Amino acid sequence: MADAGSPGGDQGSPRSGVREQDRHLPIANISRIMKKAVPANGKIAKDAKETIQECVSEFIGFVTSEASDKCQMEKRKTINGDDLLWALATLGFEDYLDPLKIYLSRYRELEDDAKGSSKGGDSSGQIDGVGVQPAPDIQLGHQGSFSQRIGYSHPH
Repeated sequence: MADAGSPGGDQGSPRSGVREQDRHLPIANISRIMKKAVPANGKIAKDAKETIQECVSEFIGFVTSEASDKCQMEKRKTINGDDLLWALATLGFEDYLDPLKIYLSRYRELEDDAKGSSKGGDSSGQIDGVGVQPAPDIQLGHQGSFSQRIGYSHPH
C-alpha cells in the first residue's frame, strides 16, 4: 500500500499528504472505550477496533467540517462547543444535543472553577474559604462512557 504522503498514495482524498495515523484517533483509546462495553471476558477483534477507529474519526471530521464552515461564514477562526452543537443539529444528530449541552455546561463550570482557583494565588483548593473539588461524576478524562459520566441513559 502506498504511503499517503507518497506521490502515488491517496491523491483523490481531501486529506492527501496526511499520514493515516494522523487522521485517526489512537487505537489504544478506541480499544479502551470499546472494552468497557463488553463483558470482562469478552474479546474485540482487531478489525472491529480499526473499523470503529475509522468511523469515529470520520464522524469527528464530518461534524468539525460543518462547524468550521459556519465559523468561516461568520469570519471567525476558532470553533467552540456551541459551534459543534449547532453542527450536530444541522446534520441531524438532535438526539445527542441534550446530553452534550449538559456535558458542555459542566465542562465550562469546571473550567471557570479552575480559572478562579488559579487566580486566587492560594494553592489550598479554596475560593473565598470554600473548598473547590470537581464532582467525581463529571471527570473529563476518558473514564467510562459519556452517558455514564453525565448520568444520561439512552432509551433503548
